[in-house]
Amino acid sequence: MTTETTEPSLRWTRLAEAAAFAFALHADQRRKGTTIPYIAHLMSVAALVLEHGGDEEQAIAGLLHDAIEDMGAEQEDIIKKRFGLGVAAIVRACTDADAIPKPPSRERKRQYIEHLEQVGDDVLLVSACD
Repeated sequence: MTTETTEPSLRWTRLAEAAAFAFALHADQRRKGTTIPYIAHLMSVAALVLEHGGDEEQAIAGLLHDAIEDMGAEQEDIIKKRFGLGVAAIVRACTDADAIPKPPSRERKRQYIEHLEQVGDDVLLVSACD
């Protein structure tokens, strides 16, 4: 018989903290043209990241991938402080614009796709799951 520890696991603690942060940040946001809470999309991206072999840091980036784009450039520093440089770098690389108002969609998306040719696998994973 194996002995199990009664200490709670620290695994996924950062992901849980990121989920709470994302829920608070996007609490009033809805998917375009629907009543679906935006957080549903963010949870789906994080789940897909994990299902395709991503790690906790990449899943956190999946939850936060729209934070800068939708909630302002100031979120980048907050993400760095709370979740680290790695997560912040992925989120920044998944951001197609942080200007308000956003540039026209077609050109913004074209530039974003071109940009993906120069990023690492961690960014590609989160972007593909998005």
